[in-house]
Amino acid sequence: MIAWDKYKAIFLVLISSILYLYIGYFFERTAFNTLLVVWSALFVCFYFLMKSKPFNFYYLAGISILFRLVLLFQTPNLSQDFYRFIWDGRMIFEGLNPYLSIPQTYIQQGLKPIAEAVTLYEGMGTLNGSHYTNYPPLHQIGFLIAALFSSKNILGSIVALRVLSILADIGILYFGKKLLKKMNLPIQNIFWYVLNPFVIIEMTGNLHFESIMLFFLVSALYKLAQKKWCLAGVLLAAAISVKLIPLLFLPLFYQWFVKPKNLEKNLVGTEDKNSNKLQRKKWLPSGKGIKNLIAFYSIVITTIIALFLPFYSPELVPNYLKSVGLWFQKFEFNASFHYLFREIGYLFRGWNEIAIIGKITPILTLIFIGCLSFFRKNGTISQLITALLFGGFFYYMTTTTMHPWYLATLVILSVFTRYRFTIVWSFVIVLSYQVYANSPWEENLWFVGFEYFIVLCCLIFELKRKKNIQLT
Repeated sequence: MIAWDKYKAIFLVLISSILYLYIGYFFERTAFNTLLVVWSALFVCFYFLMKSKPFNFYYLAGISILFRLVLLFQTPNLSQDFYRFIWDGRMIFEGLNPYLSIPQTYIQQGLKPIAEAVTLYEGMGTLNGSHYTNYPPLHQIGFLIAALFSSKNILGSIVALRVLSILADIGILYFGKKLLKKMNLPIQNIFWYVLNPFVIIEMTGNLHFESIMLFFLVSALYKLAQKKWCLAGVLLAAAISVKLIPLLFLPLFYQWFVKPKNLEKNLVGTEDKNSNKLQRKKWLPSGKGIKNLIAFYSIVITTIIALFLPFYSPELVPNYLKSVGLWFQKFEFNASFHYLFREIGYLFRGWNEIAIIGKITPILTLIFIGCLSFFRKNGTISQLITALLFGGFFYYMTTTTMHPWYLATLVILSVFTRYRFTIVWSFVIVLSYQVYANSPWEENLWFVGFEYFIVLCCLIFELKRKKNIQLT
């Protein structure tokens, strides 16, 4: 029986390697049906590898790295954002501030500030090339490292970026395992992220920097679990300085610092009068907790400002805010409830109300996160991470733009909880790539609707099965 399991595992690794090889070097993103078949086959192999007995941490870690190395010299074929990554990195390498100029301006004026400027501009596309960069400072440092490694060869820059991504995932594996042990959860849970085909294709294959952001986020949560909150603040700031999404999570740390821990234990055996006093005190902030919370936020904000300072100029803030604002008021992709709100706008107003909806939905997200922060128990690391998961989930369910790689944040957070609906979502999100099968590109809302129907059904099933309606 053991021999059979060994041969089955080898077979699954071999098939997966071949499929990663194909999707990395021979696949055209317009061939959606082919992508669907390959993606599904990879997830089948992934599932059986996760269920293989006996569990061997180092074996799964090894094949996780192997699958990423298969893609080492691949040019991303499901995303063109890497061209802008390389552009920004080479701008810094040449001593130019990437936040102060638009690639399109140089090309229109016939200027070539960096090597392979025309090729990079054509690769990133007019949409990307006509806006200021919206990548935070540590993101830009990653681009600079790629330029230092290879400032005149695109493939060399790609390899450098990919090495950074692989190292980040190894770091997530390392700190994720430690955090799972700290939380008394099975360490094999980390492979729901590390071995996930969605993660391997989107992070390693398509070079999205969520992996680096998540490395800092996971390490910050681990240090927080160790009560080393000063270092956790620096690491959280680093995560925000790669991708802005962890900014949403800041209010959720309130109870971790402010609410007295284990107070409920003191209620046992007390008289009703004293018990009522303790119940009232349970929600009162402690002076020390408030001071620590303020200090934590100060560390986060100060570190972020310090990381932005090397790029500072009077034009940086307006340029950056203008670029970030486009994601809420101009761009639409793979949205869920936003599309429902949009249809209501069409019904009553006759046109797309994205400019209005894009301002309202962030407010709804802040209200939801505020409710999680103050009215839900977040005093333990498990409760805190679950709150982060559902706070992020609400944001992504109401956002105007939900690119596949955004989902990586929810996948890694779910690893440290009892929820697995994000793993199902990481499979069905491939449906969003159907847009590239159309010429010109156009979303099929039936595919979008089916994707979110599956996700919501899985979530409701988990909530009911675990009798966890209040997200505890």
